[in-house]
Amino acid sequence: MTLTTRLIVWSLCAAWLLACGEKPKPVGFPHGFSWGAAISGFQVDMGCPTLPAATCEDRGSDWYDFITHPTPTDLSEVMSGDPPSQGPGHWELFDADFARASAEVGLNSVRFSLEWSRIFPTATDGIEGFDALYAVANADALAHYHAMLASLKAHGLKPLVTLNHYTLPSWLHDAVGCHQNLATCTRRGWLDRERAVREIAKYAGFVAREFGGEVDTWATLNEPFAVVLPGYLLPSADRANPPAVRFQFAAAKQAFVAMVEAHARMYDAVKEADIADADNDGTAAEVGLVYAVPQTRPKNPDNILDRKAAENVFYLYTTAFLDAVIRGQLDADLKKNPQTRPDLEGRMDYLGVNYYTRITVEGTDNATFPELSAYSNFNPFTLVPWEEYPRGLYEVLVDLEERYHLPLVITETGVSDPNDDGTGSRWVTQHAAWAQAAVKDGVQLRGFYYWSLIDNYEWNQGMSQRYGLYAVDKTDAAKLRTARKTVDVYRRIATANRVPEDLAATYSTDQ
Repeated sequence: MTLTTRLIVWSLCAAWLLACGEKPKPVGFPHGFSWGAAISGFQVDMGCPTLPAATCEDRGSDWYDFITHPTPTDLSEVMSGDPPSQGPGHWELFDADFARASAEVGLNSVRFSLEWSRIFPTATDGIEGFDALYAVANADALAHYHAMLASLKAHGLKPLVTLNHYTLPSWLHDAVGCHQNLATCTRRGWLDRERAVREIAKYAGFVAREFGGEVDTWATLNEPFAVVLPGYLLPSADRANPPAVRFQFAAAKQAFVAMVEAHARMYDAVKEADIADADNDGTAAEVGLVYAVPQTRPKNPDNILDRKAAENVFYLYTTAFLDAVIRGQLDADLKKNPQTRPDLEGRMDYLGVNYYTRITVEGTDNATFPELSAYSNFNPFTLVPWEEYPRGLYEVLVDLEERYHLPLVITETGVSDPNDDGTGSRWVTQHAAWAQAAVKDGVQLRGFYYWSLIDNYEWNQGMSQRYGLYAVDKTDAAKLRTARKTVDVYRRIATANRVPEDLAATYSTDQ
């Protein structure tokens, strides 16, 4: 055999081995992966250094009414009392914040929300068509959001836009009145199911057409069950959403169904209205949902009651809603008896996953809340409200991939780090490492967004929580931003598109 022949044979063998042998799995994240930080309008807008409060604050939302109304006696223990003026003032300082996200953190995307009540400060009932809606929309708000999107583009940041991050316009929801008497209040928010679904879909279609040339990735609702649970069942100091009423099981189910239908109709409206391909990738609009998914485990894996209770909690908190908007299986009574709704099925291009904690569940012999579910045999008072468990992100991502076979985006994960003691650095490294492991094991993961870019007004907790990559001095007139240690760590991960080995070793990811 001549040398030339041998070389040809060897080359063919090498090609065969590469083609047929086991290829090494890629290390890191896919090309084009979105590295970002997340914010929401209501939480970051307020507290502008120089703009008038009336311009800076969204005074037309239910949450604004909720935090500024003299606190009812039965809410005083769960409301911080922090005034809106203590907010970080992002409405005025957005360009500098986006510059930091790009130049200092090395991000390529930011998730933020439009505020419905800013765009439509008055009711839109009976107003149909883009031109008629444009005539009643707040022109200053539209111009401001266009300016924000232009700033993102200038800084090389792709927007992921949330259409509804908890807040509703006051003209749709009387937060205080419904808290005081849910039975007699007249503007009932999600409980006015037909009106709420119709008007939020109308709003979604309008903004999709208005901003479609600048936005390709949309999220309809943020954490719908995190509206239902602290709004109608168990408000607490950890979270009390308007109207913050307890054990209103019928209302909880009504809100649940309304938000399922709202997502589906918002999805349809955005798909119809946004026909502009902002980034020239061949897709004009990708529409998903942002959902909080806790990892759930039985207190004692050997106890059948605990195992069943954990399954039921995961169903109640997570899969009941997702099955409705992905598979069209709506369990309106939350009794594990879903009905097929073709008008809901398949309304999901990707699923946004917010991950923070693991829930440990203890079972009971009887249903604790038979009004909510015939299968709710768990003790809600033994649930641990917050447990740091990084591996849970991997477990959640793998489970969702197997259940739904959809592209996934980590739309939020993060931790309060008030002392800048490395807590955030550990969190982002460990959670990014477990996300990387999920990618290696076949999960279709497209992005990772840290919560949050800057310290924000954490709903009923006010400014007491410090989740930002950048600390905000709420007492400083200029709302000074200071980078936390997490910024350097996150920049290394984002720019490398993987978790560097020394970071993984420093912040052990074995848990």
